[in-house]
Amino acid sequence: MSFFKGSGDIPDPDHTSLPADEEDVLDRLAKKAVERGMAVPAIVFLESVKPLNFIASQVMVFFEPIVQTIFNFRDYNTLRSALEKRESVEILLLKIEKYDAVVLAREKRIKKYMKEIKKDWTWYQKYLGLFRPKIKIPDEILDPPQKDTSPGQK
Repeated sequence: MSFFKGSGDIPDPDHTSLPADEEDVLDRLAKKAVERGMAVPAIVFLESVKPLNFIASQVMVFFEPIVQTIFNFRDYNTLRSALEKRESVEILLLKIEKYDAVVLAREKRIKKYMKEIKKDWTWYQKYLGLFRPKIKIPDEILDPPQKDTSPGQK
């Protein structure tokens, strides 16, 4: 039995209680953070300000007239309403971690492929970088086929 309001369980980033538009905004925000290589700083920042998410949403209300005159953000109000909910920051963190794991696995596959390719290079290609061949990374390395994990099959 918990004395605290709510549950201590970690929410599932794929099945949340958020509306679809808020879910979409958080998803795009997580993808942008990972695309720009800012996953770790974003996680550290969000973990440090997690208790202040409602205050941050109210600060967004205060600065909305200024921000909307300078920039034209269509999803500003949606992000603000998502930040009002306590679980939204944890969902955003889980999405960032999920997308960062996908990018990290892809980088590992590319590195392993490059290591195999470089075994056939001559010494001046490996160490001096002279006359390196053009490399086309196969699509199987970049985006491997997804495994079918349906519950009825093994």
